[in-house]
Amino acid sequence: MSERIRGVLAPVVTPFKADLSPDDERFVRHCQWLLSQNCGLAVFGTNSEANSMSADERMALLDALVAAGIGPSRMMPGTGCCSITETVELTAHAVKHGCAGVLMLPPFYYKNVTEEGLYRYFSEVVQRVCDTRLRIYLYHIPPVAIVGITLKLVERLLKSYPTAIAGMKDSSGDWNNTKTFLDAFAVRSARATRTFDVFVGSESFLLANMRNGGAGTISATANVNPAAIHELYAAWNTADDGDKQQSKLDVVREVFSSGNFPSMIAALKQAIAIYRNDPEWARVRPPLVELTSEQAKLLAADLKRIGFAMEL
Repeated sequence: MSERIRGVLAPVVTPFKADLSPDDERFVRHCQWLLSQNCGLAVFGTNSEANSMSADERMALLDALVAAGIGPSRMMPGTGCCSITETVELTAHAVKHGCAGVLMLPPFYYKNVTEEGLYRYFSEVVQRVCDTRLRIYLYHIPPVAIVGITLKLVERLLKSYPTAIAGMKDSSGDWNNTKTFLDAFAVRSARATRTFDVFVGSESFLLANMRNGGAGTISATANVNPAAIHELYAAWNTADDGDKQQSKLDVVREVFSSGNFPSMIAALKQAIAIYRNDPEWARVRPPLVELTSEQAKLLAADLKRIGFAMEL
């Protein structure tokens, strides 16, 4: 637990069976492939359809990963729920498995909540879990959750729980916001180590994040393009063509985030279905919908046009 998780992590997409129950066998195989591509596992993130799953389903999938011999040191499960009780249950379960950290959404149902209310929520979770191994990465995703993570909230939490609050994922899509957090918690001594790690929610900001002291990225497209994203992470300060590598990643990202598809999640799953020749992968849980046959053909054509292929 002393070595912090860094690098490229995927909010791992969750395969579902015909009855919409989680497909643990496909899930484990996908996670094993991601690890083979130097990609960590932010299971139960937004692109995992985690908020469409029960706490029991999430814990069973995490158990399946551990039972398959996948090391918890490369895992950052999402555990944030609107319910404090469920958040504590999921978080304690991840900590007991030895996961490197947990990615925690704020309680997002009630809007316009106060900083004090959010502080009490996270404080309650830390105190109830009551484990020195706990490492929380706060999840800032205002486009989806609306409720966000502020600088003042982080400052208060770090003051009270300097070990438990380990960092954040910024999925605001606003580089200026990310830079504000990086600057606020910058290392000011050559002998000091950063105590608050910042991950960007899109590899489009990876190079900028690393140049400013960031920890890496937790990105949806790492599900299909992990090796190329890791290549930039590993060589951001030594490669002469860092900006060129970043541009190539952006081209792939643009295909999956296209408004031509009902969601990025459905597009990612369709791509996996295509390259694995496994149509079962295309299934999503309602209220999401899968790509139509015409949309699937368009995605395949777009990926062929840019010369993309999953390295399976």
